[in-house]
Amino acid sequence: MTELPREMTAIEIAEPGGPEVLRPTRRAVPQPGPGEVLLKVAAAGVNRPDVLQRKGAYPPPPGASDIPGLEVAGAVVARGAQVTSLHDGETVCALVTGGGYAEYCVAPAAQCLPVPRGLSAIEGAALPETYFTVWSNVFDRGRLRPGESFLVHGGSSGIGTTAIQLARAFGAKVFTTAGSEEKCRACRELGADLAVNYREADFAEAVRAANDGRGVDLILDMVGGDYIARDIDLLEPDGRLVFIAFLGGPKAEVDFQKVMVKRLTVTGSTLRARDIGFKAAIAAQLHAQVWPLLEAGQVKPLVHKTFALDRAADAHALMESSTHIGKIVLTVDAGQG
Repeated sequence: MTELPREMTAIEIAEPGGPEVLRPTRRAVPQPGPGEVLLKVAAAGVNRPDVLQRKGAYPPPPGASDIPGLEVAGAVVARGAQVTSLHDGETVCALVTGGGYAEYCVAPAAQCLPVPRGLSAIEGAALPETYFTVWSNVFDRGRLRPGESFLVHGGSSGIGTTAIQLARAFGAKVFTTAGSEEKCRACRELGADLAVNYREADFAEAVRAANDGRGVDLILDMVGGDYIARDIDLLEPDGRLVFIAFLGGPKAEVDFQKVMVKRLTVTGSTLRARDIGFKAAIAAQLHAQVWPLLEAGQVKPLVHKTFALDRAADAHALMESSTHIGKIVLTVDAGQG
């Protein structure tokens, strides 16, 4: 095995602030502990939680790297004790609690999955954060079943494009919201039965009109704010409302009598701070039920644009502009995968 360098290039958050605070730096190459592997990073996904961390609003959990980046793809170059499931040189994608914006990154072996056959390392790096999140919240917590109706807000985001495809693949009727006709068209091409431009139409009225006057069984909401009460109105009896972010704010005035009368479930979750066992269970479910769909081309990661690692600030600026459709990915050594 090639001897590993002692130092690597990584992107640090110099201080809380705008994209310009993301700066290349030199750090020691991390060492894998028991149950962990060291990956030579080919590519790293960019996600909204990275932006929040950069602003000082989403600190890494205890013990996690202060380097941003929650998903990577790359080759295994070292293994800690008790790792028998992975081998040196194997190309995987991984969900991590931090450290992804770097040339090397440590990942729990249980949170690593093979890059699906037919996908590049760049596409592999666009999978873990969104696919783990969607599976956990839509299919596990949200209990989406075939034949049900599903609404995801922000359909052109990484989460949205993933949720549309998976919900459709598992037999749901899919509705979504997006902020332009271009984004709505992309959502329809991915399988949404209806994509509502929320700048031009009331999403609840549009969904009911397209769904024979009915509401929906499940809503995945990353907006919050004034959407919360409207979501509750739109849910059918025994419906479920799952929050994963609050881009429009976490507070709203809500009539909870409607929650009681319709027997609604209102819930939410964050993934980053959950333990390895919880994430390992999601990884196993994804490998069994979703990876075959990826390898068959029935669902796919949608990569909007890539940036070299040292242009992480530009990647964050694009993320905050909300003009992208799908995922933004940093390339580190993408030729290796």
